[in-house]
Formats: sequence, structure tokens, C-alpha cells
Amino acid sequence: MYCSLILILLSSCSPRRNLVYFSDLTGKSGESQVITNDIEPRIQTNDLLSITINTLSSESNVLFAVNSNNMNKNGYSEKEGFRVNKLGNVNLPVAGNINLQGLTIEEAQQTVVKSLNNYVKDPIVNIQFLNFRITVIGEVNHPATFTMTNEKMNLLEALGMAGDMTAYGKRENVLLIREIEGKRTIIHMNLNKGDILNSPYFYLKQNDIVYVEPDKGKAIDISPNNRLMPLLIATISAVAVLATTFLNR
Repeated sequence: MYCSLILILLSSCSPRRNLVYFSDLTGKSGESQVITNDIEPRIQTNDLLSITINTLSSESNVLFAVNSNNMNKNGYSEKEGFRVNKLGNVNLPVAGNINLQGLTIEEAQQTVVKSLNNYVKDPIVNIQFLNFRITVIGEVNHPATFTMTNEKMNLLEALGMAGDMTAYGKRENVLLIREIEGKRTIIHMNLNKGDILNSPYFYLKQNDIVYVEPDKGKAIDISPNNRLMPLLIATISAVAVLATTFLNR
């Protein structure tokens, strides 16, 4: 009996973790804020872009036509696009090399239109990322790499696509790994705090990696020694019952 009571007391002394997102925003409702951290991703070297060009001339459209899909060696369909080389250029039919590095999608479309005006009249250009990928790993229910259909994705949406954090995921220490032009940035974010919504890292960029750190409790739960804990508790309880019975005689 006394041993069982000790075990209960020990378990109750373990620190309680905050599993609530933005727990410091409790009670705040109806407030509105201007979003200032929604920064559009910019084209980087090695990005793969879908660039479609349409003109009033059917002959010109044939020149600019690019197959949208290609079969890889494994038999799967892959999107084919224009790779941004180390100099930040894409090599378009007729127009040749056009530098798009550091531009947003809208700015890149305007740049391509200006270049094509020398060859065709009133071209319509549409550009999309083909390699806008986000990887979510660690203490989430469905870790994976997700290829996005658009270039706007925030941290909560990425976690939602990965099935949200498990109970072991540390909301107070989510790691963002970002690589831009050969430089790696590592950011620690606390999702228990509402100010993360205004962080410049709340909106993700292409090839970002989100890592959710596991709580120490998981290491204890999966420890080989911990598998003996139920047997140990049962043994202690049995001894306590026998001792109590013996003493009451």
C-alpha cells in the first residue's frame, strides 16, 4: 500500500507540459491585426519553374510550347520545367537566357513578358514553382515531404498536412531549417506563444524543413528498461499486499 502510494506521488511530481498552441492568447477574441510577415517566396538557383507562354499567333505558341509531363526511368509522370541555373538564369526558347533570381513569381512574369515583347506581340506568361516542397519530420503523426501546388504555406498548415504533433511533440521547441543561396538558417520557434504568428519565419519557403523535437518522456517510454516497469509495479504491489496481510494477523 505504502509502495503504491509512493509511486503515485512520484508520478504526480513530474512537470506538466503545455500542449496548447498559443496558450497566451486565451481570452482574446475579435482582435484584428495587419499581417506584415506574409513575404512572397523569391526564385532561387536550382528552382524548377513551370513557364507557359501564350500569344495571339499559333505559330509562336508552337515555338514556346513545352511538354508539361515527362516519364522518368521508373515509369512515373514528372512535370517538366525550366531549371534556374547557378547564374540565376532560365533558358527559354527564342528569348534565350533570362535572369529571374531573387524575383517573386509576379516580378518574374513581368520580366519574361518584357523579354518576349521583342519577338511576339502581347505574350501572356504564367510561372509556377514545380519544386515548392516542405518537409515535416519528428514528433508528428505523418512525417513526409509535401509538394505544394502554390507558393503560400504557413507553419500551422504544414503541421496540419503532417497530421499535427503527437502528444510527445514539444510545442515550445519547433525547429525550422532553411537554406537560401548556399546559407543555412536554423530557427527555434515556440508555438505556445502567440507572437509566433508575427514571426518572419511563420510563412514557409521552398525546401524548408520543419522538425518537431520529442519530449524526454518518449525516451523514457521506449527505453528497454521501461518495459520492465509494469512487472516491477505488479511485484511491488503484490509484496505490499502480502506485507499488509501479514502485519494484520
